[in-house]
Amino acid sequence: ETLTGKYGEDSKLIYDLKDQGGELLSLRYDLTVPFARYLAMNKITNIKRYHIAKVYRRDNPAMTRGRYREFYQCDFDIAGQFDPMIPDAECLKIVYEILSELELGDFLIKVNDRRILDGMFAVCGVPDTKFRTICSTVDKLDKKLLKDPKLSQNKLALEGLNDMKILFQYLELFGVTDKISFDLSLARGLDYYTGVIYEAVLIQNVGEQQQNDHAEESVSVGSVAGGGRYDGLVGMFDPKGRKVPCVGVSIGIERIFSIMEQKAEASEGKIRTTETQVLVAAAQKKLLEERMKLIAELWKAGIKAEMLYKKNPKLLNQLQYCEESGIPLVAIIGEQELKDGVVKLRDVSTREEVDVCRQNLVEEIRRRSSQF
Repeated sequence: ETLTGKYGEDSKLIYDLKDQGGELLSLRYDLTVPFARYLAMNKITNIKRYHIAKVYRRDNPAMTRGRYREFYQCDFDIAGQFDPMIPDAECLKIVYEILSELELGDFLIKVNDRRILDGMFAVCGVPDTKFRTICSTVDKLDKKLLKDPKLSQNKLALEGLNDMKILFQYLELFGVTDKISFDLSLARGLDYYTGVIYEAVLIQNVGEQQQNDHAEESVSVGSVAGGGRYDGLVGMFDPKGRKVPCVGVSIGIERIFSIMEQKAEASEGKIRTTETQVLVAAAQKKLLEERMKLIAELWKAGIKAEMLYKKNPKLLNQLQYCEESGIPLVAIIGEQELKDGVVKLRDVSTREEVDVCRQNLVEEIRRRSSQF
């Protein structure tokens, strides 16, 4: 009952379960509906938040594309009574910053408004009962419809068009319009969207895809984020039907990770599975106590260090561990180094070694770590 009627055509992807008593239950489809329910139950009318958690879809998994039946999403939402399009612009700015920072490749954020779509359907004589079904299957719409005099007389569509103008003014101020595109074919199928909707897709040159230097077109290689305005959702859970305007975005963490892994595997660089800056290693046996003393000094100085949990590990095994884990530096101590009061610092990638005075070791590790 909590989930039904919120997702339109996507309702078939909800995981339905029964407990031992036969009560019908469902796994959460997204983080938006639970958030709206939380606002209604706690009478919260103003909040900005982010949330990372698992969601579930009864979908056909595609592992290589990062599509699973159980996966993580990251949601960012703003709820409250504000002037039009200011929080909406901030959500789009956040998507822009995330995708730019992750360096996944070229991307495009498509923007539309459900009111414009609904207005067009009304002008075209589509019955209200068919609106949501059509929204789930819309493929291509002619942008000339925006200039249609009938459409400009539709109140709902006119509100959407006016808000879209305001939104793009704010996006211009935020400096993100180079990656934003108004796209009438965008019609996110979830029933709870009431206004602006958007979707971020990664794009690539067709020439890259087909290894054809003459091709200049760009194609979408998958959606990595999406969201929009859902002003009526909180009211569905409030006993008195009180509405709280909301806008938010969902980031597909699993899909982004799969893309990052593919890019890392294609590059020559080693994937770092740890933030460790240096491994404390021993060149000979019976140096566990000395390793522990050194690593304690590094930890105290705020250096991210670790060592193998063995009394007498082989030096080769310690170096291989660094290569596999992506640890960039090795601090090696041996009997001679202890006598000389130095530590042999090894760069794992270049295999170059240098003797560093023990009292200068922390400073040298910090200097080298800043270059990685």
